[in-house]
Amino acid sequence: MRALGTFLICYKKVHFTLNTTPATQSASAYIEKTTRLSRYVRNLLISAPSLRDDLLGKLANAWTKPEMETFLSTCPISDEKSLKKALRDLRKAVMLRLLTRDLNGLADLQEVMNTMTAIAEVTTNCAIHHLSHWLKSQYGDPIGAESGELQTFIVVGMGKLGGGELNVSSDIDLIFIYPEEGETTGPKKLSNHEYFTQLGRKLNNAISEITEDGYVFRVDMRLRPYGESGSLVVSFAMLENYFITQGREWERYAWIKARIISGDHIEELTQLARPFIFRKYLDFGAFASMRDLHAQIRREVQRRELSNNIKLGPGGIREIEFTAQVFQLIRGGKVAELQIRPTLKVLQLLDSRDLLSTQAVTELSEAYVFLRDLEHRLQYLDDAQTQTLPENPTDQAIIAEGMGFADYDSFLQVLNSHRNKVSRHFDQVFAAPQSTQESHPLAALWSGLENGESISILAELGYTNPESIQNRLHQLKHSSRYNQMPDANRTRFDALMPPLIEVSSGFTNPDQTLERILVLLEGVSRRESYLALLLEYPQSLNQVAKICSASPWAADYLARQPILLDELLDTRLLYQAPDWGSLKITLQKQMDEQAGDVERQMDILRQFKHAQVFHFLAQDLAGLLPLEQLSDNLSDLADLILSETLRACWKNLTRRHCDVPQFAIIGYGRLGGKELGYASDLDIIFLYDDESPEAPEIYARLAQRMNSWLSSITSAGMLYETDLRLRPDGASGLLVSSVVAFETYQKSKAWVWEHQALTRARWVAGDSNVGKIFDRIRCEVLKQTRDRSKLAQDIIEMRQKMRDSHPNTSGLFDIKHDRGGIVDVEFIVQYLVLANASQHADLTRNIGNLALLKLSGELGLIPDDLAESARDAYRQYRQWQHQLRLQGAKYARLEQEKAAEYSTSVQKLWNTVFGG
Repeated sequence: MRALGTFLICYKKVHFTLNTTPATQSASAYIEKTTRLSRYVRNLLISAPSLRDDLLGKLANAWTKPEMETFLSTCPISDEKSLKKALRDLRKAVMLRLLTRDLNGLADLQEVMNTMTAIAEVTTNCAIHHLSHWLKSQYGDPIGAESGELQTFIVVGMGKLGGGELNVSSDIDLIFIYPEEGETTGPKKLSNHEYFTQLGRKLNNAISEITEDGYVFRVDMRLRPYGESGSLVVSFAMLENYFITQGREWERYAWIKARIISGDHIEELTQLARPFIFRKYLDFGAFASMRDLHAQIRREVQRRELSNNIKLGPGGIREIEFTAQVFQLIRGGKVAELQIRPTLKVLQLLDSRDLLSTQAVTELSEAYVFLRDLEHRLQYLDDAQTQTLPENPTDQAIIAEGMGFADYDSFLQVLNSHRNKVSRHFDQVFAAPQSTQESHPLAALWSGLENGESISILAELGYTNPESIQNRLHQLKHSSRYNQMPDANRTRFDALMPPLIEVSSGFTNPDQTLERILVLLEGVSRRESYLALLLEYPQSLNQVAKICSASPWAADYLARQPILLDELLDTRLLYQAPDWGSLKITLQKQMDEQAGDVERQMDILRQFKHAQVFHFLAQDLAGLLPLEQLSDNLSDLADLILSETLRACWKNLTRRHCDVPQFAIIGYGRLGGKELGYASDLDIIFLYDDESPEAPEIYARLAQRMNSWLSSITSAGMLYETDLRLRPDGASGLLVSSVVAFETYQKSKAWVWEHQALTRARWVAGDSNVGKIFDRIRCEVLKQTRDRSKLAQDIIEMRQKMRDSHPNTSGLFDIKHDRGGIVDVEFIVQYLVLANASQHADLTRNIGNLALLKLSGELGLIPDDLAESARDAYRQYRQWQHQLRLQGAKYARLEQEKAAEYSTSVQKLWNTVFGG
């Protein structure tokens, strides 16, 4: 994290004078200070003086798991009584050293949490080891009925135990699971459920029972399915059924930190729980769920007068945890990186992903460390599970000293500052949206559409056809779609309508803007998360309206891919130029996280593409992206998608003869010339340079797989339409070609039109060495000496065939296909390259039609003035074509008079080059 790292390093030094060794002060002095700040330690040393000697020799070192395990291995454990004593003796020793180290600045928060988490895991595993051994001697091994395999007792740590953040006097939240039903093998048989229930009860007793030696941890089992009324242990099948049929929103929050602390089947449990915790889509409904949960907590805090509780009270630890975890619930299904447990690490990710500001993350992290340290010092007093500030002056003085302050007032000043910051950031994240329509000025319009007043209100707002708009709204409100919405969705829908009507009225085309947004809203009306997004982030409505007003094509694109609404939340990122290196790393990471899940990887590619295209679209509509730069961006995006598709498809092939394929993708047409538009298909061919006898078959399978990945329609849409007909021998040819076969074909068999296509071809992805071979072949073919008269005749005939296949009887000028249009310019350039590259090698450079026209003029191949006028025409044609596409036009056509000047100049150049 940008600011947090420095803070965490220096925090303890500032407040507690963190040392790495007790050499600067005698161990006895450290112990004396600890007994002054902790009645628990004072009483412990009085009741067990021998612990002091052990502490004196080991104070310099933190406790480790192996040291704890060694301690228990030396204890005489022969029955449940001796087991309990050993576990409690370990806790006393651990607590004594840990408290002394922490209160004297020898340990930081991370050490405290790690140590307490470690002792919970070590004692749990030790108890299970012995208890299982004793139970098996009575009942035999528990065996799965289906698998026939030995069944293990799985303990899931929840809450702070699961997150590795356990505090010194915490309960441990546990859930007990076993994989499958069955029975034990002993002469006295038990069902697996009965067996593991006994084991669970004995484990709880071993850890939580208060004996003459105290206890290890209080155990809380209320997070198990059905809570206190539920079975103590559940099988995987029972747990999965519970998630599907009964799991509640607050349980999703609790399961974020779930972690197996004893037992195996980690991956199986992860796969079972992940769909319940993390939604595949962006789950903005989590805001409302966690807001409600927090409101319940606040009501309980007020009822019990717990305002001084630093965990549950305002600005407390729970608010920091909620702030971090709501983003995990919203985005964790899409961003696997967020499926982690420790709070500070989650905050760090929110910073790096710009989901929270660096200032907010820094202040929340500082507050978290301060509050957790304070929580421990409150608990050090009497080893009590408390997070409430003391009221008596004696304890207040102890707490102030333990936190490194001269007096309680100065301590309170810093504490209140932290709590105020936490509350401010929490309120900003969880600020309640307008969940009902009643307070909006236009609420009466939507609720009373039957009234005659609605038409006049719409007219006053600026709608040009208020009667039509009123009818449209009336039809929507009485439609089956609206009336069949779940109640929660309809409430959100109703709340969105008044501001939506208002924001649409602010544009020059309010009627069209509103209609386009209504189509989008109807499309997402059953998806609570999208309605919640628009409600939680009112500013997103303005962005939606802006895009829908500017372009019906853009509005339709957004309606077909509503997940893109998320991209509107941060305008800084929306209008940011692409960082291709960073985007490549991000995409590869997302793909690798879903390795083996082909369907999910295909959706990741599509969602990634849609998000980037949407960024370009927003910039384009805002006038921030020139057309040539837009085409470059779309072409670079296609290159990246093709590269990652190739990498993923190769990894997913079951049969591969090498680690890295000697295989490349060659782009033709608009992709080759870097002139892609929003809806362009990809003209591509596949080449390889590999002498392995297996290569043709394996690379053919790879090409088929790639084409399927690119063109298949999934829930996230299509990646690209592909056209593979430019490969040697066209549609009847092999899907992939060796570079040798490709060279032979191009130099001895290819038609002129195939050499025309080669003028706009380039290596776009795959093995760069294959790309270099292609570049050599391309240049050699383009530089061949040709019969100029025959070449001209062939190109004229091909142009006529294209014109005949695109008849235009509309009376309008077809920008692409009519005489004097885009295709004429492209054919002129292709002729100039093929006719003159043998004398002018610069013409083989793939620099685009505009640059090649300019170069041809500079070389004297065509008059400079005609080159420049054709460049102007080509540039204008592409602008018109692009604008018509954004307005949803089926054909790129306009009035003849508007294009006359440009078409005339192109025809003049055509006549000059081809002789009329």
